[in-house]
Amino acid sequence: MVGRFLRGAGGVLVLLTLTALAAFAYTRIYDQGKTLMLLMGAAAGSVLLSTLLRPLPGWLAGPVSVLGLTGYTVLAVNMTLTAENEGTLFQVYADAARNALPRLLTAAVPVEATPDTIFAPIVAIWVAGLAGAEIGGRGGRLLFGALPPTLAYAGALVLAGPNARPALWLSMTFAAVCAVGLALSARQGAASTVEAPPQPRDRAFQLRAFGGAAAGLAAMVAVAVAAGPIVFDHVGRTPKDPRSEVTPPRKDVLDENPLIRLSGWAANPKQHLFDADLSADAPIRLAVLNEYDGVTWKLSADYRNAGRVLPSAEGPVATGKQTTVKQTYTVSGLGGSLVPAVGVPRRVDNLRVAFDTNTGTLFKSGGLPASQKYQVESLRTQPDVNTLTLASVPTGPEAEKYLTVAPSIQKELVDLANSIGKDAISPHSKALTLQAFLAEHYTFATDAPTGHSQVHLKFFLLDEPKMGGRRGTSEQFAASFALLGRMMGLPTRVVVGFKGKAGAHPVLAGQAMAWPEVWFDGHGWVSFDPMPVNAKARPLEEDYTPPPTTKPSVTPSTVTSSPIPSSSGALPGAVTPIGKAAEDPHLGRTLAIAGAILVLCALLSVVLLRRSRHRSRLGSGSPAERIGGSWVEIRDALRLAGYPPPAHLTASEVAQWAGLVYGRGRYAAWVELPSLDQAASMVNLVAFAPGMATADDAGLATGEARAYIKALRARRPLWRRLVWTLDPRPLFWKTTLPVSAEQAAPRHRQPAS
Repeated sequence: MVGRFLRGAGGVLVLLTLTALAAFAYTRIYDQGKTLMLLMGAAAGSVLLSTLLRPLPGWLAGPVSVLGLTGYTVLAVNMTLTAENEGTLFQVYADAARNALPRLLTAAVPVEATPDTIFAPIVAIWVAGLAGAEIGGRGGRLLFGALPPTLAYAGALVLAGPNARPALWLSMTFAAVCAVGLALSARQGAASTVEAPPQPRDRAFQLRAFGGAAAGLAAMVAVAVAAGPIVFDHVGRTPKDPRSEVTPPRKDVLDENPLIRLSGWAANPKQHLFDADLSADAPIRLAVLNEYDGVTWKLSADYRNAGRVLPSAEGPVATGKQTTVKQTYTVSGLGGSLVPAVGVPRRVDNLRVAFDTNTGTLFKSGGLPASQKYQVESLRTQPDVNTLTLASVPTGPEAEKYLTVAPSIQKELVDLANSIGKDAISPHSKALTLQAFLAEHYTFATDAPTGHSQVHLKFFLLDEPKMGGRRGTSEQFAASFALLGRMMGLPTRVVVGFKGKAGAHPVLAGQAMAWPEVWFDGHGWVSFDPMPVNAKARPLEEDYTPPPTTKPSVTPSTVTSSPIPSSSGALPGAVTPIGKAAEDPHLGRTLAIAGAILVLCALLSVVLLRRSRHRSRLGSGSPAERIGGSWVEIRDALRLAGYPPPAHLTASEVAQWAGLVYGRGRYAAWVELPSLDQAASMVNLVAFAPGMATADDAGLATGEARAYIKALRARRPLWRRLVWTLDPRPLFWKTTLPVSAEQAAPRHRQPAS
């Protein structure tokens, strides 16, 4: 009794540990806080509640546990309410239940524990704990009970994707706990069965069993060899992020390209956009534009809903002196959905935002409301100018999109880029030369026409002042620097923002500006300011004369002309990794088909071996051997049905045990089970009077065995009947005959008085 209790408690502990490990796997992408407590509580609550409900009928455990889940999710929603949640508790709960999965998949990592982001993991963990406890505890199948927590654990790994560190130790711990559960399951099976005295085995059957085991081993080795390369090929790969399949929040034209708003703001410089209170002097960013198609610069962002703590920005790592800038903003007439912030924001309070980890841009779905007040904590990096002069620029695939210009570029713009960069000896000197060229030869004008397409930039850069050229706002200066810089081989992008200074002050439309940034190896993105310092510009003709149209205008060694990515996405001249280009595109399908064929062959081998042994036991040998074989088949059938008779029972007791099987389970009323009394009598005849059994006796025993096995199998569910046919375990079970009356007698002997 004590051993049974300890094994039951051990099974509950194993299931509880597996569910808790699955819950812990979800916390890897959350901003801890209350997340760990809530998910661990769901794991413990589901398993323990199911264990406490075990004395009740099975049909009642599910509804009661669902009620418990409802109460627990209400508690979790109430504990994670924030100031941004509007409405009553019931409205917030209904919204979280309806949008749990989409909100979770569009949330930036680390995910903040809010009602809509914590709801789905809690439900997943609770259901896994409930199913595992019911299967492993009530059903007595501890190994199968580990399957629901395993599925929940796999779901956590898929949800994390590439956004968390590899869960090596966590996975090893999970596997170790599963092994402990398997050991407990084996001990329970061993404790419920007492082995009968060993009986001699049929030599032919031993050879067939050995052949079947060898065939199964060969099939497993073949599957491992076929699937091994596929598995190992994915070991070093970055897992896919399920968030890439979810459409991010939509942007309107003003949010995709806020550069076009600069001319309007320049024409109304006194317009009050927002109030800012900064802890240090720093420019305020609104958006980062990184794509240019020859007509417009666009913000290519993948926004993910974020909590207070924002994820780390992707892309190049900035080095240099880093300072933390704290800001407070109060929105007035800014409009749109883009959220102002300094540098790379790390934390946002009092405002639920979406975040693009590639550019660091903040986005408020539904628009930024007037009078909205929020706080931001950002990291600002100032590069080391001493090492920047010798820095190179990246040229690999990661920098390709920052070098791309229009499919066809204006010849005059290419000539200008060649002329500006012809004497520069380093990327940094190219950027400084381009900055000085724009600042010296062009003037700032608030009434300049808007636009930054190739046509507009050609007019701004090359047309004479009397025609209106060489005058522009920061829109034209920043766009010209970025476009010419890309043609000079500099990876560039355009930033739209505002001038910011320490202290509290209003931000007006006249403070809006755009500036270019260049990516340098080891330094990240570095800002440049091509805006003119003097009101009077130097004539362009002093430093630049357009070449004759008869001479070539592009020098390949000096300028990058339209580095448009190929359809395959690879850079021209790039070396294809070994084993990728030459790989057979149908290799995966071929290996999958081969593996499926091997599995089918293994299953077919099991079916044929079991049928051959069944016919051999019932149809060949002496009458005594056929009677003994029929009895072994009956015992195997009872084990397959889940009712193994104890080994110490006599033949008559086994027949009674087999009759008691009828009346159990939901399928009991379908088929009546034949009696085994005659078969038991024949077994006793063989045991007590060897050599007296006749062929008629053997026919009677085998007939009853066939009828009983057929009826017993017929009352199983459909899937259990299929497993019955394909189960390889009977091939390895011991061939045990029933205990004779003489062997069983000592257990009935009364103690001497």
